[in-house]
Amino acid sequence: MMKYVLTLAGLVLSGTASAGTMEVSSGVPAADAVADILAPADGAPQFARILDWITSSSNNLGLPFMIVDKKAARVFLFDAKGKALKDAPVLLGRATGDIATPGVGVKSLSEIGPAEKTTPAGRFLAKMGRAGGGQRVLWVDYATSVAIHTIPNANKEQRVKRMLSPEIDDNRITFGCINVPKTFYNTGIRRLFTKKGGYVYVLPDTEPVEVIFPLVRLYPETNVASSGQ
Repeated sequence: MMKYVLTLAGLVLSGTASAGTMEVSSGVPAADAVADILAPADGAPQFARILDWITSSSNNLGLPFMIVDKKAARVFLFDAKGKALKDAPVLLGRATGDIATPGVGVKSLSEIGPAEKTTPAGRFLAKMGRAGGGQRVLWVDYATSVAIHTIPNANKEQRVKRMLSPEIDDNRITFGCINVPKTFYNTGIRRLFTKKGGYVYVLPDTEPVEVIFPLVRLYPETNVASSGQ
């Protein structure tokens, strides 16, 4: 189980990749960048480096943003000023991978092969919209039909149980969309993203972060202090 203990310029966030929501100890903006990485998780330095880049360069352009850490199966929500608000577990594409298969967005669900069920990594300008059946979703990448939404009512994969599980591997179950808890969607995403949208940064599974986010090269890993505690 992956554990995060991140110190953001005095703002301490701690939690595990489980169903609970991370508690924020104060309202200090994350814009001062990540000071320490205390967790021995594989994805924690990657997460901290991307957050450092976003907040230091104002890459979110004054809009709220989320970071989806696929390795931890978790999403982190920030307001337009970079203040950490809340986090939650997520369900992701069944297949490991960072690049969407060309043309997958125009296929029906029954036509999508096992290897094509990926959640693509990258920086996306996300906006609210309608999906099939009139469901309101946050479109992350409309071209590949990837959206953030709550767990569909009609599903046979025990998605609620998977989301509540402390394990991470069983969170890989969707066709590529990102499923989030209803409370997180209604009180976080809808509240912040309905008016102007915002940015979603999906961290990679296998590709180097510099390939997915080229501008992060301006913020080398040495800017992020780490510890093996």
